[in-house]
Formats: sequence, structure tokens, C-alpha cells
Amino acid sequence: MRLHALLCSAKQFRDVFDFGGREIAHWFPGHMAKGLKQMKANLRNVDCIIEIHDARISFVKGFDNIPLSGRNPLFQESLHIRPHLLVLNKMDIADLSNKQNVLKQLAKQGVKNVVFTDCLRQKDENVKKVVPMVTELIKSSSRFHRTEDSNYCLMVIGVPNVGKSSLINAIRRMNLKKGKASRVGGEPGITRAVLTKIQVCERPLVYLLDTPGVLPPRIENIETGMKLALCGTILDHLVGEDVIADYLLYTLNRLEKFSYVDKYELEEPSDDIQHILKRIAVKLGKTQRVKAITGVGEVTLTVPNYTAAAYDFIRAFRRGELGRVMMD
Repeated sequence: MRLHALLCSAKQFRDVFDFGGREIAHWFPGHMAKGLKQMKANLRNVDCIIEIHDARISFVKGFDNIPLSGRNPLFQESLHIRPHLLVLNKMDIADLSNKQNVLKQLAKQGVKNVVFTDCLRQKDENVKKVVPMVTELIKSSSRFHRTEDSNYCLMVIGVPNVGKSSLINAIRRMNLKKGKASRVGGEPGITRAVLTKIQVCERPLVYLLDTPGVLPPRIENIETGMKLALCGTILDHLVGEDVIADYLLYTLNRLEKFSYVDKYELEEPSDDIQHILKRIAVKLGKTQRVKAITGVGEVTLTVPNYTAAAYDFIRAFRRGELGRVMMD
């Protein structure tokens, strides 16, 4: 009844998002360029590549030949010369009701080895599948000059902040019963260089190479860039918290995901981001004092802190508190 009432009360929402001619900042810092160079140099010693991506932006609906939103085309040449497993992470906060269609679309793009994971979960059964899947892929492929090596070396690649280090730690936890070996953070850019080998399994002996998240030097599609920003792949301040928050509101309304109404105790859905942020700021007590010049002189006013409210709105989405979403 609550959902029905929301749908009935909802106003006409935007059909398209007005980007206002803005572009996504080209975030390709030195550590990305260096990391990409190191990754290519290490390929000779790698048996299989594990590409990890955010399950919420797993493909573009209606276009068979368009790859996953934000997958770095610079990786593609590497994927063709080594066995490849695609891990779609953060499945706990992705809407997987259309999972089979996702797999079909990926298969059309030549991506047939896919596993969905929640790497932050203590015992994710799908994480257990990774080592058996990659060992089988390696055994069915030529290892070239590594034929005599009894150990397997895997390289984990992907754009920033999709869970590469979390995957390594999860596989290590599952197979070796040991703690973190790779640093994890909620912001992009935590891993800044190709690390030394990290053992993640004893039988068979498997090592993983963690790598820095690497974006394309230029993101051509503004909407793809916004999806990456919303998922935390691009630093927030490079896009603007207010713009990301507005795109989030547009996305939630378009998908009829109105959990934000209950979370922030709103009366009904709204397409006005300023109204939403004001209500969030008031509810959370996010205010700031500003000085204003009036006819009687300078006065100090207490006003809603829209930036803090936008930050909370975005973080709530990234933590899965606004419902499961598939943006593509």
C-alpha cells in the first residue's frame, strides 16, 4: 500500500538528465599511468586475469555491442591474450532481478566466465568459486613459458573502487583463513601501485597481484561518467557532490526506487534536489553559519548545509540503504 501511495502521489519526473554541457573531469593521475605500465610489464608472469566490476553498472540495456559501463578499453588487449574471469561485485546492493539477461548480453560480447560476489560478506559462497574457476580456465589454456611452474599467478584489474583489494582479502580469508593482505578503502585511489605477489591459496598454490584502479584517460560518454561517479569510481569533488546527488535522485525516480522517502521521512517523492537536500539537512541537523549583509549591517544566519546533505544522500546509496539498484 505504501508503494502504491508513493507511485500515485509521485509527480512527473524527468525523462532525461540535463548535464548542462558539463564534462566529467579527466582523472588519470600519475599513479594510474604508472600502474598501467606496470600491469602490462607483469603480464608475462600472469596465468589468468580477473577483472572486477560494479554489478550495478553491468551493461547498457538495448545495446548488444556496448561493454559494461566504465570498463577500461585499455584492458581489452590484455584480456585477449590470457584466460579471463569477470567478477561482478557488490551484488548485495545491485538489483539482480534481470541477472539472466545481463549474462546473455555479456555472452554476446564474448564474456562467458562470470561470477557475482559480495566480497565484504564473511562467507560468500560465490567467492569460493573463484579459485576453482580460474584453475580450470588455466588448465584448459596454454601457459606458454610458465608450463613448468607449479604455482598460478593471477592479476586483478578494474576501474577504481570496485572491490579489487576486497576480493583478494576475501579469497585469502576463504582459503588460508588469514586476514587482510591488501589495503581497502571507500574512496578511489587506495591502491596506487602493482603490489608484490599475495598468496591466497595453498592447494593449488595461487598468488594474486593487486593493481591500482585505472580509468580510461578520457571518458567520452558523460552518462557513463556520472554512473562511475555515483558508484564512487571518480573522486566526488571532481564532479561535484551536488551534481552527483541530483543524478542519484533522477536515477532513483526513473527506476521507481522510492526508499529515500522513508529513510529521510519525506511526505512524497520529489524531483527537486534542492528540496530533498534541504529536508535531509534539517532532519540530520546539518547546518552552517553564514554572514550576510543586510540593511542594518552584517548578521549571522544559520542555513542548511546542502553539501553535507548531498554527501549523506550519496553515501546512503553506496551503502545500499536506498534499495537495490541496477543503473544500466
